[in-house]
Amino acid sequence: MGSSFSIQAVAERTGLTPHVIRAWERRYGAIKPERSAGKHRLYSEAEIERLVILNRAVRSGHSIGKIATLPTTDLNALIANHPVPERSEIAPGLEDAGAPLREEAIAAVRRFDGAGLEATLRRALVSLGHQGLLRLAVAPLAQEIGDRWRSGDLTAAHEHFFTAGMKAFLGDMTRQLTTPAHAPRIIVTTPAGQLHELGALMAAATATNLGWQAIYLGANLPSHEIAGAVLRNEATAVALSIVYPEDDPILPRELTDLAGALPSSVRILAGGRAARGYFETLVRIGALYSENLSEFGSQLDGLRRIGQRIVATDKGARS
Repeated sequence: MGSSFSIQAVAERTGLTPHVIRAWERRYGAIKPERSAGKHRLYSEAEIERLVILNRAVRSGHSIGKIATLPTTDLNALIANHPVPERSEIAPGLEDAGAPLREEAIAAVRRFDGAGLEATLRRALVSLGHQGLLRLAVAPLAQEIGDRWRSGDLTAAHEHFFTAGMKAFLGDMTRQLTTPAHAPRIIVTTPAGQLHELGALMAAATATNLGWQAIYLGANLPSHEIAGAVLRNEATAVALSIVYPEDDPILPRELTDLAGALPSSVRILAGGRAARGYFETLVRIGALYSENLSEFGSQLDGLRRIGQRIVATDKGARS
């Protein structure tokens, strides 16, 4: 018999509340968990995977009542044909405080004006704070620069200039943050074949700002190198940025090998523009998938709470 998980563990893995999980079981027959001797629900890896896929399908516009009993293969097809649109970091109805700063930054990139770009970013840091800078300025700016490059509005030289400037700025910003020595460690990188590192830099900055010791390894690392860094640094988690391409035939094997080389206690977190292209593999290896920095931050907070509960339990057992 495979591993079994409590409803709370399933909620943390899927992003669904226990109430929704129970409702989808009772009302729609989406899953059929086993029961423990004490009548508690026990969920398998396959059921967790199914709940994650159902959640994505519902968020892409499908009614749970119509898809709850579909085979998992059909649900995967629904997701492939109708991917979940990227969610904005800007709450509906609120003013986009980062818009003017992004316009200034794009103008500086067009001029190849490094001093102007840095000055704009420093004003954004003062007015928005660390998390606001990352979520409302840097992340949407990176996406817009990439879109403009793909459309021909900006050149590859502009895109490289922007990335180099952001790498220097985020590195300086992260180094200025003080992290406690006992803080949990997270390895941040991009897997083999993923050459774009700006998303990983933003992930490292986000993790550091949230109290993690972020160990940034750069881009394009094979699975065994990532796993070795995790083990040598006794890291709690690995954050992977996956930006391009969405259909690398080698990457699913790299992700699978990485998961197999890590202790079960180490969580893999993945995000980035192309990450949903490997969604099925990410679900299968038990990785946490995030659509934006806000969701990534929430996942980091959840992992810290889990770690604190485990430490508290261990101390209670020894006392």
